[in-house]
Amino acid sequence: MNITKILAISFLGSVASVGAHAQGPNTPPPLPAEIIPNVEVLPSDYPASWIMVHDFNFNALIDGRGVVVDTASPERPVKGTVQIAQFGNVLLGSSKPEIYTAGTYYSRLTRGERTDVLTIWDKSTLLPKGEIILPGGKRQQQVTYKNTFQFTNDEKWALVANFTPAQSVTVVDLDNRKILSEIDLPGCTMIYPTGDRGFSTFCADGTVSTLLLAADGTLASIETTKPILKVDEQPMFAMPAMVGKTAWFVSYYGQLQGFDFSGPTAVPIDGTFSIGTAEGGAPEWRPGGWQVIASDAAGRLYILMSPEGTEGSHKSGGTEVWVVDPKTKTRVARIPIQGVAVSIDVTREATPHLVVARADSIVDIYDANSGAFVRTLGNVAFNPQTLSVFN
Repeated sequence: MNITKILAISFLGSVASVGAHAQGPNTPPPLPAEIIPNVEVLPSDYPASWIMVHDFNFNALIDGRGVVVDTASPERPVKGTVQIAQFGNVLLGSSKPEIYTAGTYYSRLTRGERTDVLTIWDKSTLLPKGEIILPGGKRQQQVTYKNTFQFTNDEKWALVANFTPAQSVTVVDLDNRKILSEIDLPGCTMIYPTGDRGFSTFCADGTVSTLLLAADGTLASIETTKPILKVDEQPMFAMPAMVGKTAWFVSYYGQLQGFDFSGPTAVPIDGTFSIGTAEGGAPEWRPGGWQVIASDAAGRLYILMSPEGTEGSHKSGGTEVWVVDPKTKTRVARIPIQGVAVSIDVTREATPHLVVARADSIVDIYDANSGAFVRTLGNVAFNPQTLSVFN
């Protein structure tokens, strides 16, 4: 008998032995057959512990995504994803069970014909339920800022920032799935929803312009303030923390400035104030990171801080979160965090949680009231760039 037959007989004997052993009296019953495909459906109204993590995915920029994450689940925090594509943006609806993304695609993946599109996703299935083509190939592409894609008019319209490098805003009717207008913004940037049907924008000369939109989505009027932004002395991070209709901005040097966006024009809150100083800074404590300021339901502000604050350190990340009460203009707490973080947000749970996205892509959770570390969610995204809570 040749060696091949000997090996075959030996193998068959081993299989038979294993099979006989598997049928023994103490063997647990086999697992039930899994039905494929097996797709779960999410609730249309997400729990308050859920957030959206924008995974910018720097190693594969054409494959950005929005990750729905349950911050209360250490075992299975990722609930699903929506595609955001290249240099995209994500916007969370509160009046309808929808998620909105604005992204850019090319017909040959990285080259070819360009298509900019606003996609409407169903919150339960995370499947696209509609899309609106954005004309002109001009949607602004950058490392994501929340304020280049915003709502106005009670979430009936979306505002999309453009850059060619001339700056403009496209007004999109989400209900009727159509483009309403394009509005030029010479020398101005970012979108801050203002009043019932308008938005404000910050301009290079230090002024703030508020644009009121007509019922058909076209420009009705513009109001411009006197120069109030000290661009050279106190440059501000572009993404504010919202407390109702008041936006709180923090500067690279730790000055807080509020703007009331509830009325027909932007109104600066009287008086800037400092988040404070502390020992241990080398050379000093300054805000640092990407999404560096957040708020909770009680109106407190959370600022990501770095002890190595120097010129140009504003994107380097932070190791503490300082909590400030804007009513009393005082710091009320300091929260040490693990590692270096780049972005923060705070959930709207009964016991709010501080969500921290670290530079090593780990997402950690802290008790926002006590500052105690709660859990780590690990690598829920390749590059968690911005965080958004579901209100």
